[in-house]
Amino acid sequence: ARPFPWEPEARAAGAPRAGTVGSDPRSPRSPRALSRPGMFADRTAPGADVQSLWRSVRSARCEAKTCQTGKISTAEAAAQSHTARDAAVQTEQSKDAVQDFQQEVQVDYTGLLSFLQRVEDAVIKELNKNWKSHAFDGFEVNWTDQDETVLCLHSLSYPEAQDQNLQVTGVSWNATGSVIACSYGRLDDGDWSTEKSYVCTWNLDRRGLNPQHPDLVVDVPSSVMCLAFHPSQPSLIAGGLFSGELVVWDTSRTEDPVIWRTGMTDDTHTDPVYQVHWLPDTKHRNHARLLSVGTDGKILVWREEWDGRLALAEGFAIVAQQIPRSTRLKKVAWGEAAVGVTSLSFSPFDAGVFVVGVEGGYCLRCSTSAQGPALPRPGGSVPLRAPAELAFSPHAGPVYSVSCSPFHRQSCFLLPPSPRNLFLSCGTDGQVHLHSMLQTQPLFALQLSKKYLFCVCWSPVRPLVFAAASGEGVHLFDLGRSTQKPTVSLKQSVSDCPVYCLEFNTKHTRLLAAGDAAGTVKVWQLSSDFTEQGPREMSHLEQLASEIMD
Repeated sequence: ARPFPWEPEARAAGAPRAGTVGSDPRSPRSPRALSRPGMFADRTAPGADVQSLWRSVRSARCEAKTCQTGKISTAEAAAQSHTARDAAVQTEQSKDAVQDFQQEVQVDYTGLLSFLQRVEDAVIKELNKNWKSHAFDGFEVNWTDQDETVLCLHSLSYPEAQDQNLQVTGVSWNATGSVIACSYGRLDDGDWSTEKSYVCTWNLDRRGLNPQHPDLVVDVPSSVMCLAFHPSQPSLIAGGLFSGELVVWDTSRTEDPVIWRTGMTDDTHTDPVYQVHWLPDTKHRNHARLLSVGTDGKILVWREEWDGRLALAEGFAIVAQQIPRSTRLKKVAWGEAAVGVTSLSFSPFDAGVFVVGVEGGYCLRCSTSAQGPALPRPGGSVPLRAPAELAFSPHAGPVYSVSCSPFHRQSCFLLPPSPRNLFLSCGTDGQVHLHSMLQTQPLFALQLSKKYLFCVCWSPVRPLVFAAASGEGVHLFDLGRSTQKPTVSLKQSVSDCPVYCLEFNTKHTRLLAAGDAAGTVKVWQLSSDFTEQGPREMSHLEQLASEIMD
């Protein structure tokens, strides 16, 4: 047979063509193979790869793909027109009016002189009347916002002292009025003499004030019973200890703040010191002496020494047998009455007069010019004098605080007794007494609480306002409103713990600091009602002072 035209002629005759079934018995398509069982078999062909052109085309079209839109071009266009034109609303004046305006003003001096001569007497009379009027005495314009509520600005504490159940025994503002200091100790029963205590300070003007992290903490080996900042040097603090010592710290020295101390000598107190007070030194203007009172009956005045000691300069002692008696007072066995001094307040207007409160319940008017020796003569380097001049009607328990009025007006023979003779006292009987230094009987006695009263303090800016600290909280009085009950009562804490100490801020007069038995110092912001003096307020206080004289 002839081969097909597309088949190569070189193929041998009888050779099998490609793609035909050969005679090889091994070939799957050979007749022999097809005649066997399982003539079909699976076979896998190699895969075909097709290169994608989509990605290359897309990448050629787009340089980058992000979520950020493309930059938007902007242009500023001012709304203000570029040209301006003034248009006056004043009507034009005529030439005649301009000439009249420019002419010199004619004054009738003869008529003016006649008028002034007619009203001269009436004007002078009214000016003299206004000059003698006291309607605006003490009035000052207040440009600050009025605040009608009393707010608690800060609640300060030292957690380590609270963990030891220590109490705040004293508070004091420094000379700038921006730093508050408190002393920690115990006023209740306990082993005070061996217990560690602290003196802490906070600067309320500091940014980031931490109420539970004082700016300065001074460790003291004995309980601190009281403290007072120096009146003109903001960094000096004096403290009285349970051991009878006095210590002066300089808060600017963080390493060793103690600069003066009395040590334990024959001159120091033998009982706890309950109050310290800075006195101006008449011989050295830049120096100050330090006064201390204790329940041993001594009132001691200390001076600074170059070697860091406080040396005794002069002293007084309250002796039961030397207290003057009054016919108006109840008969008391003076030999049995306690004479431990718990508090003291100097008259702001007579540097030689001061009032003390004693454990026997009496307030005593004393004088620094007293020359009589205290009997029996106690031991010490300086002889002590007996200062008591007058005993006032007593409280029914120990007196814990006295405060002299800082207000007065220059008196003349036409005016009633000056309020500079007034002072307040409080004690364990829960009463506040308002006294005149000229009479033994109180002007009034206010039963404020059934619990103890620990502190009373006169306002530095309002003659009729004072504050009292009790076993229930802080009480604010305005005698212009009521002499029978407090105007505002503040809760120092939820648990009604006793408030032991108070002090007004004389620089920032709206601030009042109060320390309590829980170890917390609250800084209260007073409302304008307690800080702004009203008209005739001094006259009202003078009227109270003169009632006992009628």
